[in-house]
Amino acid sequence: MTSTDRESARHNDGHDADLGLRIPARYRHDWALFADWCTAADHQPIPVNPDTLALFLHEHPAAVATQRRRLSAINAVHTDHGYPPPGRTETVRRHLDVARAQRLDRLGRLLMQRAAELPSAGWPSGLFGRRDALLLILAATGMSFTDLTRLRRRDIRLDGDTLVVTTPAGERFRLPPHPETGDNPAATIYRRWAEIQAFLDQHPGTHLLRHHLTESTTVVADPLDAEQARQPLLCPIDRWGHLPHAQSMSPQSVSGLVRAHLSGQAPVRRVLPVPRQDDTDTCVEPEIVLDPDYYDRGAAARRRDHKALEDLTDVFGEIEQRAEALLDELLAVLERPQIC
Repeated sequence: MTSTDRESARHNDGHDADLGLRIPARYRHDWALFADWCTAADHQPIPVNPDTLALFLHEHPAAVATQRRRLSAINAVHTDHGYPPPGRTETVRRHLDVARAQRLDRLGRLLMQRAAELPSAGWPSGLFGRRDALLLILAATGMSFTDLTRLRRRDIRLDGDTLVVTTPAGERFRLPPHPETGDNPAATIYRRWAEIQAFLDQHPGTHLLRHHLTESTTVVADPLDAEQARQPLLCPIDRWGHLPHAQSMSPQSVSGLVRAHLSGQAPVRRVLPVPRQDDTDTCVEPEIVLDPDYYDRGAAARRRDHKALEDLTDVFGEIEQRAEALLDELLAVLERPQIC
């Protein structure tokens, strides 16, 4: 497209007077449909929540090509005005592609099953198991691996028994309890990992964490402060069980772990023996009973030694003077002119 064509297209662009938006001419009709629906339903059209956009598509059924055209219009208006495209979120993709949604649902059930099988106790198996279990249930939502690694501790919470995860782009995933049993394994898995992070907030280091995973000590979690809220939700773990809170996992490592768990080739973490805390405490010295004359003898010995050594100051002073005299003689010798 030449500069003249672009200028002509710009002149043909419409404007949304209520929102103050410039709407490309080819998207004007689809955007007007969406904006009118948002006004009638009391929703904000820009930036739009992905759940709201999915509701719009549900209430305006059409052919797939038509829905894609509508999404293109809504995405274009958002990107032109500095907002992320809401039509590229997993919530909208599932609504638009039923076959993809069914495939991801089957995959999600398998991931949830794998997550429930992972250990939550023992060292270091329980530590890796708790993190990987949360990783798998988040992957079961269809969230991209990149979005998963960008999650912070503040982005996940419990709303009653429902686990709610919000991505940095504003996409929200809800993992509710089972409609029949009322159980929610996702909430339990999240609580286990949150317990690890809360324990490390209070007791940094791996020594006490080992005992926590083997003895199941109680952890009282305080509300997150600003620094803790910004910490990555999922972080790497080295072979010694150290967790760098300021470092997030990479999308490649998350992808590799998910595939390994799905294929049954995930690394097996051997449970290592942990010595009891009683065995690692400082040894208590046996009590020693001193005789009544102990302090008197000690005071008498110090007085005797003080009298015997009181002349040492003069002796050390004399030695220092001799040393200085020898040094002066040596310097005088070195400064004499040498005769060849």
